[in-house]
Amino acid sequence: MKPSGQLRGIIATGLVILLSATACNKGFLNVVPDNVATIDNAFASKTEAEKYLFTCYSYLPNDEDPTYNPGITASDETWIEDNEIHIRSTNVAQMPRGGQNTSDPICNYWDGTRDGALNSNGHGMFRAIRDCNVFLENIQDLTKVPDLDIDTRQRWIAEAQFLKAYYHFILFRSYGPIPVVDKNIPISAPLSETQVKRQPVDSVVNYIANLLDTATVRLPSSILNEASELGRITKPIALGLKAKLLLYAASPLFNGNSDFASMQNKGGELLFNTTYSVDKWKRAADACKAAIDASTAQGIKLYTFTTPAGSVLTDTTITQMSIRNSMSDPWNSELVWGLTHSGMGLNSFFQAIGGAAYDRTYIQNNGITYGNALMGPTLKMAKMFYTKNGVPIDEDKTLDFSNYTALRIAKHEERFNVKEGEATARLNFDREPRFYANIGFDRCIWYMANSPSHSDENTFYLFCHAGEFGQNSPIPITTMYMKKILNWKFDWNTRLYTPYPYPLIRLADLYLMYAEALNEANDAPNADVYQYVNLVRARAGLQSVQDAWSTYSNNPTKYTTKAGMRSIIQRERAIELCFEGQRYWDLIRWKTAAAELTGNITGWDRTAKTSDLFYRELTFYSRKFVAPRDYLFPLKDNDLLNNPNLVQNPNW
Repeated sequence: MKPSGQLRGIIATGLVILLSATACNKGFLNVVPDNVATIDNAFASKTEAEKYLFTCYSYLPNDEDPTYNPGITASDETWIEDNEIHIRSTNVAQMPRGGQNTSDPICNYWDGTRDGALNSNGHGMFRAIRDCNVFLENIQDLTKVPDLDIDTRQRWIAEAQFLKAYYHFILFRSYGPIPVVDKNIPISAPLSETQVKRQPVDSVVNYIANLLDTATVRLPSSILNEASELGRITKPIALGLKAKLLLYAASPLFNGNSDFASMQNKGGELLFNTTYSVDKWKRAADACKAAIDASTAQGIKLYTFTTPAGSVLTDTTITQMSIRNSMSDPWNSELVWGLTHSGMGLNSFFQAIGGAAYDRTYIQNNGITYGNALMGPTLKMAKMFYTKNGVPIDEDKTLDFSNYTALRIAKHEERFNVKEGEATARLNFDREPRFYANIGFDRCIWYMANSPSHSDENTFYLFCHAGEFGQNSPIPITTMYMKKILNWKFDWNTRLYTPYPYPLIRLADLYLMYAEALNEANDAPNADVYQYVNLVRARAGLQSVQDAWSTYSNNPTKYTTKAGMRSIIQRERAIELCFEGQRYWDLIRWKTAAAELTGNITGWDRTAKTSDLFYRELTFYSRKFVAPRDYLFPLKDNDLLNNPNLVQNPNW
């Protein structure tokens, strides 16, 4: 079914709204405004106080939105087309195009402004911290909120402490050394007291970690009232964030990095510790294990798909559905922390990742539905996935991918991955299940809940050649789709599908974090390193790292060394967590972004009408990452003028 001209107009309007909207207010760094009467009213009753707590939650960034989340749009996993959609200069899509600046920074988490106006999506983290401090100061006063029982009070305190820690973490991840705002400064305080300084990285990390420790004690282990409280903070979430924080702190950007050796605050205090410490990796490993244990105790486990009643599916498709649904099945068994305000799958399908820049098409035999996708996976990402033997395509000694553009016809036994009898590129054959679960490519099979055959035989497939079957809607510039993020119950006849929370932390992430920290904490990989990587691989239908490399790799001992296993773990993270906003930040903390985020963005030729022309690799942009400058976001020029105690990040 194709949408009417009216529906296409609605979609276009949605794009303009999503890519252009801003708000019109501005807040300060950490100074409490003179609104005592309003504050007193906010803590006069339990009902009003809970509203203020939800205000603290409201600052959680809209990470599901690719125009705000650099983890999605600034990475090398996808590319977004900007012709004719007028992406504003401060859109995150301008970051990989070299648009970051100091006059009006892109993704301005510092004060929340974009185009000179306050971002309505909660990016002003110091403003968020200020409101958390207001909440804590009042809710900890036992004379306030007289109808609030002590257990609820303690839980709310812990939630606000977690949020305060998380907002500090977002700032730390983006800017490195930041001011720590433990308490708000009264508006009557001298100007000199409001002009805070940036604190050393190690001090910032320890502050956030201690705050998370304090919060964790009083947080519930799980959500009992799921009807109204899903998305509220729990112990596993807090422990998961601590694990992520300490993993960042142990990583090369912050652990022994000499690039910023001379950076100091206005007090002359050095902001980066240039001495490498293996103990930071050990501390991170302990935190990861604690998060895993707490999650497991609450029944959190790797997701596996169950064939619905009345359907018949092969093991091939069941494995792919386990991979796809680990992200997009609502509140599934693997989710540790999900954003409930996200637009993932909202019925208004042009919102956030669920639509607009992320609209997908899937195709039924003998017909095409509407697709208005502007963003799609890069060819680099398509090459990232393993062969069916579980090793990189350039390491597999039994399979030749040197001519990856060559055409092949799909055989009968390949019909659950590629449409039988159709021609597609060599790159799309003999790949691991995560490739077929994550990447929608020309002639791929795309099983959905409303499969007309009630099975994976004779089901939906995708075709992308120009003009096929009257196709007149744009496909992604790279010609590929992010299959993984489309909920499998989407139905084009009704244009409705099940909403799901955007995953900030899931168990597979914790497993790979733990394996990484353990590998770095020891001289060589141990049994636990292999175990936690292999758990993720097993769900993906792959054999163990040891068996795969020993049997199929032209570098059969790679997994036995610390450096070799580091490379394997980093690739596992790229594959397992693709399109979830993780890879960009991984490349930053590993200090590999200068290499990975520099080079040509390529894909296939969507203007071609025949297979032999379609599979020409085209370059859409040549991007450049400037090191070490781009490893840290810039502070805004006006912030430096307003607070002479602040220092700019190097080379900005």
